[in-house]
Formats: sequence, C-alpha cells, structure tokens
Amino acid sequence: MKIVIGSDKAGFQLKERIKKLLTEQGHAVNDVGTVDTDHPRPHTVTAPAAAKEIMKGEAEKGILICGTGMGMSIVANKHKGIYAAVVESVYAAEYCRKINDANILCIGAFIVGETMAAEMVNTFLNTGFVQDFPQWRVEFLQGQNETLRNYEEKQFAD
Repeated sequence: MKIVIGSDKAGFQLKERIKKLLTEQGHAVNDVGTVDTDHPRPHTVTAPAAAKEIMKGEAEKGILICGTGMGMSIVANKHKGIYAAVVESVYAAEYCRKINDANILCIGAFIVGETMAAEMVNTFLNTGFVQDFPQWRVEFLQGQNETLRNYEEKQFAD
C-alpha cells in the first residue's frame, strides 16, 4: 500500500518508528514531515502535504503524528476528501475506518506509546469501510457516507 506519513518535531521519534514498521511490512512510504529535528516542519505544513498526496491519488492512506494528533487532524480536515481521525486506541483505529471511512490516522506522540501506536496503525490499515457489519448497517453507513460527501461538495464549492 502507498502510505504518506509525516510529523512535526513532537511526533518525530514515533513517526520514525512507525515508518520503519511500515517499510518492513512492504508498504511504500513517503515522508512529508520533519526529517530531522534541527529543521522541523510544523503541522500547518506537514498535514496539507499529506492531504494533497491522498487527494491526488499518490497515497491511499496517511499517518500524521504530532504532540496530541489534534493539530494535524484539524489542518488535514480542511482538505476536500480528507477524513482525518485522532485516535488513542486500537478500537478507535478500527472504528474510524469501519464507520467513518477515515483515510488519515492522527496520533498524539505525547499520549500514545510505541507499541500501542503500532497496533493502531496496523488496525487502521487492515480495516475496511463497513467491514463485518450486517447488510442493514452497511446500507445505512454507505448512505451516511454519501450524505457527507454531498455536504462536502457544497462546503468546498467556491
């Protein structure tokens, strides 16, 4: 899978560990964030770079890491077609995909440890939208997804 990853200075160490994990798993990883702590990239630069890669189809999913995950999520979600979820558990990583079809996972390096982050990333990448739900719920969530995309079209129409 093609994955875009990025962090600010606060998320740098965790991002490096996650990037290594993804590469070892055979994913193609493009780092658009801080590559050394002497020259950090803020969330207001990193999140748009990741969002644009997904918008252009250059990456399928994204992982953004900052101190809390909130800054990355707020900025990434300003882009059409981007659904960035701040996640602090494996359960939330699974359900942000199953229910909300999130395409960017945002993690807080001040909040989540390395082992938990790795589990969250693996769950996020291996869970599909509406996966394992009964048909009635699949139809409902697909309808909600369509409603969201229609709303988004109106909001981003300039």
